[in-house]
Amino acid sequence: MKYFIYFIIVAAAGLGIFNASKININAPFEGESTVGLITVLASLCAIILMLILLVSRRIAQKVKGHKYK
Repeated sequence: MKYFIYFIIVAAAGLGIFNASKININAPFEGESTVGLITVLASLCAIILMLILLVSRRIAQKVKGHKYK
């Protein structure tokens, strides 16, 4: 599962970089630039969600390994 999460992060970063190249700086809200902006934002959201998932899994492992008295 950990490698799949890393794959999703790398794929989202690649798609974000590719779509960032489609953005026209002079007119960012016209034509393909709008699609590029939306996809860059979506890929950033996916990366943030995967990083939150990784942190929550680490916390769950530490809590599971901790013995309560």
